Amino acid sequence: MTDSPSPKPSDKTASDQFKDLAASKLESANTATTPERSLWTGGYSPKAMYGSWVVAAVITIAALVGVSLLANGEASVWYIAGAILLVMWLAIIATYFVRRIGQHYELTTQRFIHQNGILVRRTDRIEVIDIEDVSYTQGIVQRMLGVGTIQVSGRDQSHPVLTLIGIDKVPEVASLIDDVRRAERRKRSIHLDNV
Repeated sequence: MTDSPSPKPSDKTASDQFKDLAASKLESANTATTPERSLWTGGYSPKAMYGSWVVAAVITIAALVGVSLLANGEASVWYIAGAILLVMWLAIIATYFVRRIGQHYELTTQRFIHQNGILVRRTDRIEVIDIEDVSYTQGIVQRMLGVGTIQVSGRDQSHPVLTLIGIDKVPEVASLIDDVRRAERRKRSIHLDNV
């Protein structure tokens, strides 16, 4: 039994030639890929609640001064004011711990990972090439402290817009996410142009 001769390049159709070229380029691209590296990890910054801490302190001082002037020695007024202030402080501290422990972010060279939750942790991964836009917002006090909120919008169906609250060094982190997104797009477009 004789083997049929392999077709010469001129005998192949244009479609077959393209498929062969694409397969060889894809194989060379896969062997040349770099391993995924972690570039940034972060979570909720305590500086993001600075306004809450200041407002709570002002309310506490005002309440103590007001009760001392109006209580006329009645202990029940002090108990009520103390209970209200205690509940307020516990709510603020609980909010801080839920945000601090419950939010974790990681940016790698290939994807953005968002973990949310304390008892039940949900993990979402977004390929950096699927990120469409990165923007951030800061109030006046947040600008002075260097914290803010980053919004990452992308083609992900489950989370088209991901909001990262309380991020420290927000301009640098937003620029890093955008730089990684653009670098991955350039890298992938070079591979596609070679095919």
